[in-house]
Amino acid sequence: LLSRVETIGDATLYLGDCSEIAVLADACIADPPYGVSLNTKTAARGRHRGKAFGLSGSDDFAPIRGDDKPFDPLHLLAFKQAIIWGGNHFCSRLPDAPQWLVWDKRCGGTPDDNADCELAWTNLGGPARMHRQVWRGFFRAGEENAAISGAKVHPAQKPVALMQWCVEMTAGVVCDPYMGSGTTGVACVRLGRPFIGVEIDPTHFETACRRIEEAWKQPRLFAEPAPPATQGALGL
Repeated sequence: LLSRVETIGDATLYLGDCSEIAVLADACIADPPYGVSLNTKTAARGRHRGKAFGLSGSDDFAPIRGDDKPFDPLHLLAFKQAIIWGGNHFCSRLPDAPQWLVWDKRCGGTPDDNADCELAWTNLGGPARMHRQVWRGFFRAGEENAAISGAKVHPAQKPVALMQWCVEMTAGVVCDPYMGSGTTGVACVRLGRPFIGVEIDPTHFETACRRIEEAWKQPRLFAEPAPPATQGALGL
């Protein structure tokens, strides 16, 4: 049920359930709940480790909404351009596709209890592609390095550089129906791309608003005119 709408520049953000909100966009870039009941306390151990270094941030995150049941990606397949992270967890419910995206999180480092990489299903065609960026608890490469940005703001947070890489593979208006902390929106703002985000958790919605507003205040890299958003629909 829609309970709030925020407009920040070319970004429109909805607080509510994406299955109940109708939006039109050209591309969908999503990191939905995988249906794995992620333990958001132990998954956030990078935050605990950060506390030892004097970094701010609460100890634990609330469970990810919807992660306690199998995820059905059917509603995301209406988009002619779609990138869906975590597709390996529900690949039996996705069409065959040649182009999967791989995020190498170790970059040659020693494996640990967490995955060495993350995978995204796409319908973009072409060969499989890889993004390499260290993301290992407290040790995170790029602007999310704990010494720069402090503690993580979402248990399944992804790097802005990764999502910017994804956005650059698409064209037109981008929709993220599982916006989380707004990383995809930040990437769109930096690239001058119109963005539509939907998030059901009020705490994460507030974080997304703050991060996207901060990104909007910074100089933009590009200024791309928005084409008519008619290629894919979310929510009925």
